[in-house]
Amino acid sequence: MTETTGKANDPYTLQPDLSQTPNTTLTPIAEEVPLDDANEPSMTWMLLRELVETIVLSLIIFLLIRQVLQNYRIESHSMQPNFYEGQFILVNKLSYKIGQPSRGEVIVFHNPNNTSEDYIKRVIGLPGDTVEIHDDKVFINQQELPEPFAKEPYRTNTPFGPLVIPANHIFVMGDNRGNSQDSRYIGPIDENLVVGKAWLRLWPLPVFGLIHQYHLEPGASSAMLPVALACCQDKVSHDVNPTYAIQP
Repeated sequence: MTETTGKANDPYTLQPDLSQTPNTTLTPIAEEVPLDDANEPSMTWMLLRELVETIVLSLIIFLLIRQVLQNYRIESHSMQPNFYEGQFILVNKLSYKIGQPSRGEVIVFHNPNNTSEDYIKRVIGLPGDTVEIHDDKVFINQQELPEPFAKEPYRTNTPFGPLVIPANHIFVMGDNRGNSQDSRYIGPIDENLVVGKAWLRLWPLPVFGLIHQYHLEPGASSAMLPVALACCQDKVSHDVNPTYAIQP
């Protein structure tokens, strides 16, 4: 038998396997749908939130600083010639929370007769000391207290004491001895009324700098006394800025 090949139109001719035929149909790729911006904060809200956070942080820092430092404006002449009216100072409020006042240091305290007023004076006597003043000299426990800082003269014929300083109290005086409302007139100061130690003179600029503090010892030579910096005056009052002022 002669081999023959079936014609293309032969009904028995095998048809191509469709499963082997490449699929040329293109399926569209779904486009990426952007995330809903409605769930993201707006730029205005982000700026507002950052502003609020900055204000709150600044307020916290301010309050923390105010727990340590207090600014004052001097309003009297009681600490001349070391402090003058119109000068601005910073007071370290932490000094006596971790330590005790020493003789010769310049401090700010609330007036015991009117706690809305603040005074600036120099510490002269400590608890248990016997203070006496005569012949324009201060005596502590019957020993002369050396005072190497500048002072204005006493009023004539104004001896004081002797007075024993009670526990938890200090005896203070202004450097302007003839014009100062201090412990000679308002009595020893309760240590709870002490605001802090005068630390830095801010204004005027020519006298800007740390305030010297003398450490006085009864019976010691003035030449042997340690010095840390010296200044004074009296009255301080509160301002709305807030700056405080020292009273006479």
